[in-house]
Amino acid sequence: MTLVGKKAPNFNAPAVVNGNSIEQNFSLEQFVGNKYVVFFFYTKDFTFVCPTELHAFQSKLAEIEARGCAVVACSTDTEESHFSWLQMDKNQGGIKGVTYPLVADTTKSIATNYGVLAGDYDYNELGELVAEGPMIAYRGLFLIDKEGIIQHALVNNLPLGRNVDEAIRVLDALRHVEENGEVCPANWTEGEKAMTASFDGVAEYLSAN
Repeated sequence: MTLVGKKAPNFNAPAVVNGNSIEQNFSLEQFVGNKYVVFFFYTKDFTFVCPTELHAFQSKLAEIEARGCAVVACSTDTEESHFSWLQMDKNQGGIKGVTYPLVADTTKSIATNYGVLAGDYDYNELGELVAEGPMIAYRGLFLIDKEGIIQHALVNNLPLGRNVDEAIRVLDALRHVEENGEVCPANWTEGEKAMTASFDGVAEYLSAN
């Protein structure tokens, strides 16, 4: 079931912040009433597609933060693994220089609550608890508004990296809707004409485009 339109599941978990320190009880609640949040899951530390995404978000971090939005990443690795990867240079496959928080979902409860865990727990014929699937996170991305409500969700399978510019475009659209009371049509980007949520508004927009 989609989480769009619902309160973002809260959590308290360890996270590496500013690329150099571990915060034991990191929570998204700190942003409610204050900032939008782009919260995204990646599959594993020390892998291949993941560092390209993490660096891509870092390269656009100033643009995102200028829009009153925080970026937070999460995987099922430990905080110690996150920290070690953050010490490795980019030309060696590391993510040194990433400054936004990396949450450690070691219990896999965060990925489960957001519906992005690739795998599940079950019992075998002996009654033993077993894991079915890799038990890591799909590439989920959630845009959370200032009230803590999820307004946009995207989930990619493990090999498919995401487009950071698209995340920014959707953030711009959300901000435009909130500030102007208009709706944003297909392929809308900041600075383009939006439209009113009415048949007349649709007709006017389509005739002009």
